[in-house]
Amino acid sequence: MAMQPAEIEALIKAALPDAEVTIEDLAGDGDHYAAKVTSESFRGISRVKQHQIVYAALQGRMGGVLHALALQTSAPE
Repeated sequence: MAMQPAEIEALIKAALPDAEVTIEDLAGDGDHYAAKVTSESFRGISRVKQHQIVYAALQGRMGGVLHALALQTSAPE
């Protein structure tokens, strides 16, 4: 069962309401996506912690329904 980009975006925005989220389907299979997430919540925390926040927002779907997510995170400039 593949995930839709809108579902990924909704889960991230539920956890990070101020986030700007861009999702790209890398393979057209609903399993391999790239996501760019910009949120003020990321300011001052490590990239690893930023990624952990996004993965937590996906509520356990990483490695299951969502096979791969190339992730770029940042605070707004």
